[in-house]
Amino acid sequence: MLFGKKKRRIQRILVVEDEPLVAFDAEHLLADSGFEIVATTDLVSEGLAVVNSDAVIDLVLVDVSLSDGSGIDVARAAHGRGVPVLFVTGACPDGAREVAIGCLAKPYPQRDLLAAIEALETVLEGKTPRKLPGSLSLFPHAG
Repeated sequence: MLFGKKKRRIQRILVVEDEPLVAFDAEHLLADSGFEIVATTDLVSEGLAVVNSDAVIDLVLVDVSLSDGSGIDVARAAHGRGVPVLFVTGACPDGAREVAIGCLAKPYPQRDLLAAIEALETVLEGKTPRKLPGSLSLFPHAG
């Protein structure tokens, strides 16, 4: 019997973040951890274009305050396509529970981003995560 990592449910991630350093760090951390970055964008309009394209997306990481509008619009579009959303923001917005599976509060240690994705995978499998990073709030009935 071979022992190995289980196949990830979340593999392809869209990052919508307008803070360049945060976006850069997230993109490289996720890529180095074996995730495929579908796109990294800093605009609502570009995030919507990717979500509404034929791209296969397993998770959208989206900031709320973007230079051309609200990341909530990207979250609504992704939710409408059945794509899980994790807000990554300083303050979780009103109405987040309706369109997202959780909220990761900034600033966060990089390990919390990976732990949050692992927790989301557990929730998407219908299970309860054993441990959550302190900066993560889950909305189990949403997403």
